[in-house]
Amino acid sequence: MAVVSNANLLSKYLDLDQGEKVQVEYVWIDALGQLRSKTKTVESVPQKASDLPEWNFDGSSTGQAEGHDSDVLMQPVALYNDPFRGGNNKFAICELFNPDGTPHKTNHRHACAKIMSAHADQKPWFGIEQEYMLFDPETSKPYGWPKHGFPEPQGKYYCGVGAGKIFGRDIVEAHYRACLHAGVNISGVNAEVAPGQFEYQVGPCEGIVMGDDLWAARYLLERVSEDFGICVSIHPKPIKGDWNGAGCHTNVSTLAMREEGGLAEIEKAINKMAARHNEHIAVYGEDNDQRLTGRHETGHIDQFSYGVANRGASIRIPRHVGKEGKGYFEDRRPASNIDPYQVTGIIIESIFLPE
Repeated sequence: MAVVSNANLLSKYLDLDQGEKVQVEYVWIDALGQLRSKTKTVESVPQKASDLPEWNFDGSSTGQAEGHDSDVLMQPVALYNDPFRGGNNKFAICELFNPDGTPHKTNHRHACAKIMSAHADQKPWFGIEQEYMLFDPETSKPYGWPKHGFPEPQGKYYCGVGAGKIFGRDIVEAHYRACLHAGVNISGVNAEVAPGQFEYQVGPCEGIVMGDDLWAARYLLERVSEDFGICVSIHPKPIKGDWNGAGCHTNVSTLAMREEGGLAEIEKAINKMAARHNEHIAVYGEDNDQRLTGRHETGHIDQFSYGVANRGASIRIPRHVGKEGKGYFEDRRPASNIDPYQVTGIIIESIFLPE
């Protein structure tokens, strides 16, 4: 039997006055790219992440340190309102450092922030479409799927409405509202092609904020789903067979791309990215080969292609961008389990390589 939160019982305690003290959840990314967190009490309401003190955790329990020297340091870098505790309570996305002050090897944000800072004058904007699938822990099958056999084939589920098509809308709505309360720049949600599969979009975000907001949205989805007793999968091929995989389509633009004549800048950037296809694929998600097969609205992992309005290409230029001659492009290669810091970092690095 799944164990879920008792909201009515919990609310009795969350309604208690907590004085001037504030609870802050420190959130970090472990060695497997999964989220961890623990809570610290601070004396006053932090206004920004840098108001919060450095903290640490036992890295030997998260695959991030050896037992004989296990402390990993956490530095809060992005601050959000906590929708679970409410009031003035917060949660913070943290960067990780070694005891000597150097970035931890699992801290991909640090390098990304340097790249974004170096090209801040070009105001890189991103929007990421995070696909995911809900799973029932009692059956180990996608939420809403029959215990035996399979549901009807893909077709009626994408952006569907009604019983028999949508499974888990309560979780989707709860997550959406939690993101808005937290201050995450979530821009929309929709049901995806397979039953029990959904997508939310985060952005537009400038520079390093893209990675921060996407990790914050992932944390919120895990916490919301925890309340409902349902598991979240961001594996790029959660169900084998004739079912769509899950991606993190990454929409990108720079100031030059958004101005008149921007299409030429977009095509120049795409050509630079094409020359580094393998380097990009290397950080575009584990098991992405299971998803990028050339079927189910993907390009093949071993081939680079681009085109206007082509969802089977590696990179798609939206039709309205081709018509207006400026705007953004969509990199369709990133898998649902990417680290957004690595992906946005290498995209900007490639775009601004010398001619």
